[in-house]
Amino acid sequence: MADVWTPSPRQRERDAYRRDRTRRSGLAAAASTLVLGGAVVLALTTSPGWPRVQHTFFSPEKAWSSLPAVAQGLWLNVRIMLVCAVLIAVLGMLLAVMRTLRGPIFFPLRLFSAAYTDLFRGLPLLLVLLLLGIGVPALRLQGVPKDAVFWGGTALVLSYSAYVAEVLRAGIESVHPSQRAAARSLGLSHAQSLRFVVLPQAVRRVLPPLMNDLVSLQKDSGLIAVLGVIDAIRAAQIETATDFNYTPYVVAGILFVCLTIPMVRVTDWFARKQGFHGAGGIV
Repeated sequence: MADVWTPSPRQRERDAYRRDRTRRSGLAAAASTLVLGGAVVLALTTSPGWPRVQHTFFSPEKAWSSLPAVAQGLWLNVRIMLVCAVLIAVLGMLLAVMRTLRGPIFFPLRLFSAAYTDLFRGLPLLLVLLLLGIGVPALRLQGVPKDAVFWGGTALVLSYSAYVAEVLRAGIESVHPSQRAAARSLGLSHAQSLRFVVLPQAVRRVLPPLMNDLVSLQKDSGLIAVLGVIDAIRAAQIETATDFNYTPYVVAGILFVCLTIPMVRVTDWFARKQGFHGAGGIV
């Protein structure tokens, strides 16, 4: 029976030293965080205007009474985000593939993709929301929807697909040309090599920034409130209008953060798993 390895006394000393340093570092970080947090809380609570601010922005009674309406509006934001995310992924992929096609015959497709991404990356999202949500229904075209949710979602899809297309294009172009050549040498057509060889590698490489775009989409879905849609922000505005207490806005912000932080942590975890060592994290 082989001897079981046991650490030497020197190795045990090193391990004990590392554990001691880790414990001391954790205690120092916790202490400095508590001191800094306590100083900020003390500065806020001792300021002359704190009682008024506390009543106006941090009223527990107002928060509890407005929570159901704001949460119901947030459910609309979540549904819009989920539907738009699927459409953005499909449209962004089509634009990225069109932009990377080679040959003069595909020049119109490359030109359209480039013009599309330049246009919607240059236009502010809020402006696109107003142009589509107010301008298009004002035309009174037959058969054209007039629902503000539809046009708000359309504006999100058009704007975000331009950014996603550029992210995917960067991923496609990062795949070495030898991968295409190897796929073609195995008898795969151009479409098959793109589908089975290039795109899987490209998407895997750019998945962290794509997940960041999803986090941003979750937040920007609240901009549809400018069209009168009763989402979380609009519901908070309605609740605020009754007594000019702005606590519902704080409630909406907290709910958005509760949705966003888990997505951010998953994004950072996946980025580190893929080797993006400088990606996010809380330490």
